[in-house]
Amino acid sequence: MGKRKRNKNTDNKLLVRTPFGTLRLAKKDAQHFKKTVMELQRTTDSLTRKDIGDWRNAWLLAINVDRPNRQRLYDIYRDVEVDLHLSGCIQQREGFVMARSFKLVNEKGDEDEEAANYFNTPWFKLLMKLALDANYWGHSLIELGNITTGINGRQTYDGVRLIPRKHVIPEYHCVVPDLGQDWHNGIDYHEPPFAEWLIEVGQPDNLGLFLKAATQTIPKKNALAFWDTFAEIFGMPMRIARTTSRDDKELAKMERMMADMGTEGWGIFQQGTEIEVVESTKGDAFNVYDKRIDRANSELSKLIIGQTMTIEDGSSLSQSETHLEVFQNIIEADCDNIRDMVNNQLLPHMVRHGFPLKGIHFDWDYSVDYTPEQQAAYEQLVLNNYEVDPAYFSEKYNMPVGERRQMLPPVAPPEPPQDDEDPKGNKTPKPDKKTRQEQNNRASESHQVRLNGRVQPIEGEANARPFFD
Repeated sequence: MGKRKRNKNTDNKLLVRTPFGTLRLAKKDAQHFKKTVMELQRTTDSLTRKDIGDWRNAWLLAINVDRPNRQRLYDIYRDVEVDLHLSGCIQQREGFVMARSFKLVNEKGDEDEEAANYFNTPWFKLLMKLALDANYWGHSLIELGNITTGINGRQTYDGVRLIPRKHVIPEYHCVVPDLGQDWHNGIDYHEPPFAEWLIEVGQPDNLGLFLKAATQTIPKKNALAFWDTFAEIFGMPMRIARTTSRDDKELAKMERMMADMGTEGWGIFQQGTEIEVVESTKGDAFNVYDKRIDRANSELSKLIIGQTMTIEDGSSLSQSETHLEVFQNIIEADCDNIRDMVNNQLLPHMVRHGFPLKGIHFDWDYSVDYTPEQQAAYEQLVLNNYEVDPAYFSEKYNMPVGERRQMLPPVAPPEPPQDDEDPKGNKTPKPDKKTRQEQNNRASESHQVRLNGRVQPIEGEANARPFFD
């Protein structure tokens, strides 16, 4: 009997090409292998010095239509990311989004606290952070981890991770195993099974805010380096040694002594040697270097948070309030992007993975957060005007609350007597009308002032005149 021919189509399904070679897997192993993203050949990032010319060349490579390559641009972004002022702006912008409360709403529009417990996890916070980073890098491809059971018995992911950006070519939605490979050799992450485990954030042709930030961080880094060089040259006074000796050994000894003095204030020289200390007169470095650094910081603030006063010193309350409104608009835009990502990508993936979240919708909690003083005043205002269920206070403050006490109506004060009698019944005669008029006349005369032999009415009366003519 002849040998049975093998089915080539079946064999191709069991062949998996990896960076380490082609593997032939069993059927069950092949199915398991397709559920995970391939391991990539990681390489060490380049940390060489970059200038504006390198930035422009990297930009040209990234926008190439036929073979887009962002590797050199991401090397520049790595330098941009370590800028201290830029990092502060990013932390402020992302911090406002990460600190905002969210809620899960069911199909009826009611808040579902049980569904929210699936998102109060470390992996979801990391997912939000990686999604927000797409604003600056331009694109983020995030892989969901394996499904496990948490300590509370709920289904959860064991984490999320970012697919290395240098291996991702978002223009053609593919991942290349080795750096430098053409996108034709990559794997389309929009196709199953990879699409079921990946979250894509950012537009394919977006290069991120770091592209613009590099125009300020590169000159700023150079200005700091030049300022350090200036401090080395002109920061310390120059020491000049003069000697009449012509002996090479003595001159070499003096040279070593001057070089080794450092911060020491002494040295051993032969007789006839003069040491002169020349102070630097250059004092305008502050206006040259520091002003350039301040300008770069202000430009970075405008780029990331839209203004400068929420991270720098403001000049007035009205201006700071206007700048805060601009900043809040940027925060709202970031929140909208996160909400769309969760509702359109994450929740459908979780439902397919078996999470009981069908019909659940993610939204931000826009209820007002009060300070303890404001909360007490708010509750007192409501209590004074409306009937409040005691269960509200019992659940909020975790304390037993009984029935509300009946408030007694306020007692009106006694009215004064209408006749001439006092409360004890003693009769007091009314003062005579003529007597009251005489008392008023004497009081008016007592308010007059005598100056220079004349009596003048005080200031404020109808016929008042100056005290001195």
